[in-house]
Amino acid sequence: MQNAIELEICAGSVTSCLAAQEGGAHRVEFCDNLLEGGTTPSYGQLAVARDRLWITLNVIIRPRGGDFLYTDLEFEVMERDVLACKKLGVDGVVIGILTADGEIDVPRCRRLVELAAPMQVTFHRAFDVARNPERALEDIIALGCNRLLSSGQAASALEGAALLRQLQHQAGERLRVMPGSGVRGSNIADLVRLTGCREFHSSARAPFRSGMQYHNPAVSMGIPGQDEYALVETSPELVRELLRNAESA
Repeated sequence: MQNAIELEICAGSVTSCLAAQEGGAHRVEFCDNLLEGGTTPSYGQLAVARDRLWITLNVIIRPRGGDFLYTDLEFEVMERDVLACKKLGVDGVVIGILTADGEIDVPRCRRLVELAAPMQVTFHRAFDVARNPERALEDIIALGCNRLLSSGQAASALEGAALLRQLQHQAGERLRVMPGSGVRGSNIADLVRLTGCREFHSSARAPFRSGMQYHNPAVSMGIPGQDEYALVETSPELVRELLRNAESA
């Protein structure tokens, strides 16, 4: 159905990729290091995910957390990661590079789009910290990107719903705007109505207890306050809830 809702799950592990598939997601955006906003997974993770998934597999091309202004060395890493994704038969890549003054870095993004062909290309939430959203959207469309992931330049997609609706109207049939950030089963129906968008992005994650039985309370490997014995993964039931509620809007 042309007007059916499509749900993309931001998956932080192969386990989460498979959970997204089990729950009925249409596509995954595979990222490592979700606490940093997502970075490119290892080649091994990508290879296993490609072997196990029959739904669409997109991969973020991002060498580090932080901002979206990259050095020449970092850009070379991004180029090679795009080629690695192509070699593995990944369906699409997710990119985003800005200039120092907050514009879309058109030459570098064009290079990645060219390397990625014939894979699909999504422009990620680097857009949300770009200077001028209307001009940035036109640049992204001119690059040949297939979709834009955005919170509407707000802290959450619900807060940015008005701009998301405006962007989808501006894009028309040239590009799909996909709301993301804070998209949950409790608000996705509202987002469908408020934005007019038909594709949505969520992590649908929940904590699961680790199988570790011995804990050493004197040693922590992660960030302060992090429960290292709780694994946060995509929940198939939360994916199903998102789809049910979106389709009821």
